[in-house]
Parts: sequence; structure tokens; C-alpha cells
Amino acid sequence: MKNHLSNLLLTDLINCRSITPDDAGCQDIIEAHLSASGFKCEVLKYGEVTNLWATIGTEKGPTLCFAGHTDVVPPGPEKDWDFDPFDATYSEKYIFGRGAADMKSGLAAMIIAAQEFISNYPNYHGRIAFLITSDEEGPAQNGTKKVIEELQNRQEKIDWCIVGEPSSKDVLGDTVRVGRRGSLTGFLKIRGTQGHVAYPHLAINPIHKSSPLIAKLLKIQWDGGYESFPPSSLQIVDVSTNNEANNVIPGEVNIIFNFRFNPSWSYKKLKLAIQRICDEESLNYELRWRESGEPFYTESGFLRDTVQSVIRDFNGKEPILSTDGGTSDGRFLAPHGIQVIELGSLNKTIHKVNECVPIADTPKLTEIYLNIMKCLFIE
Repeated sequence: MKNHLSNLLLTDLINCRSITPDDAGCQDIIEAHLSASGFKCEVLKYGEVTNLWATIGTEKGPTLCFAGHTDVVPPGPEKDWDFDPFDATYSEKYIFGRGAADMKSGLAAMIIAAQEFISNYPNYHGRIAFLITSDEEGPAQNGTKKVIEELQNRQEKIDWCIVGEPSSKDVLGDTVRVGRRGSLTGFLKIRGTQGHVAYPHLAINPIHKSSPLIAKLLKIQWDGGYESFPPSSLQIVDVSTNNEANNVIPGEVNIIFNFRFNPSWSYKKLKLAIQRICDEESLNYELRWRESGEPFYTESGFLRDTVQSVIRDFNGKEPILSTDGGTSDGRFLAPHGIQVIELGSLNKTIHKVNECVPIADTPKLTEIYLNIMKCLFIE
């Protein structure tokens, strides 16, 4: 298993220090593999972000797109790692390195699976594509989002998309994501009046003003869930002032909060709800928003049913269909009528020190992807 083509490719990808948005040569490695199998490869650069769009086959049939990212989060203090995070290291059972699980193993499995499929089934009817970005872990504005806009302008069609994010929990393939919650971040500034702590009657403390608001927000049950989605939730992620003295009442407090919401809400509805609550508290406030993605959900259909069937045959049991986790680039694909599922490696160590995947799993994931292509295009 150690010398399986997918693990060799995974090793090469881990060894690239591709901290977002720097691709660090990953896509050159991927392009070389895909070009050797006849893919037409196009590099699309937007700002600091490198994207690869690669296709093979005919648009007269359906298009299956494998989507993923080469960028990784920073490793944190490298002294905390047992190994160099950008030098793939093998133990008896695992391959260690930043991005091993999220999501260079998924990329390696997709690419080797596609090469094997094209070699073994050259007469398939349809098109296979890869959409790979170096801007998923960062702002995600110049990656998949921009490429999809370009493809829409060209009227290029995608029917099915498999995102290789690490979806599995305990056993490879035990969980398939068929949707994701939306994400909305609020930046709330509450103004008071600065003053000396010994004379509170001459000041207005914005921290005190904000406390009833925070308490009210945290008591709200936003909904009871929606079909396959868990209840929407709000988390306060930061409360800060620019105060540097312990005898001064600050003039303002800044609060950052994030919603993870299901399809019972929209950006507009959530914004109006928060604004109404702030108005009820009679606050002097300013509110800004960052929209990171609306929720999406892939109903039962040919792609989802095929993936379930392949995993059922592979593992001997039904996969869990999930909508949990953070956001993914699937949010940029689903609004265009594309069936999107996420299927990839174990997610237990993603973004952690000593991130790793089992040595046996990337070859197994390659086989799963290969079987999915056979069912979609051949059987």
C-alpha cells in the first residue's frame, strides 16, 4: 500500500508548503499527471490564487467534476509536531503531514482514479473534469467561486460534482455529506461614552450595554432543525475593546458572532432578526456582515444514489448522509443546479498537529472513486 500510486502522489503533494493562498507547485504536479492522461489543462489565476480547470471527454454526455483544494492551513508551532509538517512521514499505519487529510489525500485518490478509469474505459460517454483551487482555506473569493463564474460565462456545463473534502468519521466512507449549513458572520460595534471608572455617571459603558443583548441572543432557539439539517446556531466568537488602561471605561465594544444556519433561514431573514433585536435594546450601534455561503442540499438523485450504492458494496453498510461541518466550496457549485456530494478521508486530525491519514485509506478511496465513475458512465 505504501507504494501505491495514490500514496506516492499524496507524498509529493504534502511536501509542497502550500499554505493558503500559495499553491507552492501542487498544481504543477497535478497538471503533469492529468496532461499525461490526455486532459486539457487550463490555469486560471486571480490575484494570488492559482486555479486549475482540466477536462477530458465530450460535453455531449454528462460531466462529472472532481473538486478540491491544494491550499492548507498553517501548521502552527512546528516544534509541536513530531515530524516536519511539510515532509511526508510514514509510520507503521499512517502518513503524517499538513494537508494529509484536508485534502491532499482526496486529491491524490481522485487523480489516480481518473487516470485508471480513462486507461481502462476509453469509450465512456461523457466528460470528466477537475476544478482545483488554492483558495479554499482562506477568503475563498478568488478560487472556486471565480472559476464557476468563468465557466458560467462560457456556458460550460457540470452535472455532478464530487468534492474530496474529508467527510469520513470512523471508517473510510462511513459518512457522505449531501449538504452544508450556511455561514453568516456579524461585526457589531456598540458605542458608549469613554470616561474615568471612578465617575461612571459621566460615562456610558458599552460593555454593560452589550451584556443584555448577548444574553438575549444566546437564549434564542433559532429553529428546531430542517429536514436533514441540525438546528441553526449562533456563537459569539470575539468581544473586544481598544482599551489599554484599567481605569478607563471604553468608548466602544466590538462583538463578532457567527451563524451556522439551515435552509429555514436566509441571509436577509437573519440580518433583519438581529437588527430588530439590537433596536429593541436601544443601542448606538453599527453592524456589518460577511456572507460566506448559503446552505445547500443535494436531494436523492443519480449521483447521490450511485455514491450510496458504491459505498454500501464497499463497506457492507449504508453511509450516513450528513449536512454537518463547516463550509466547503460545494456552496459555490450547488446554486447552479449541480448535484454535489462530499466524500473523502477521515477527518479526525484535520487542522491539528500531526495531521495524518491511514496508509491503506488513500488507495481504498481511489477504488471508491473509480467504482463511482464506472457506475456513472459505464454500468
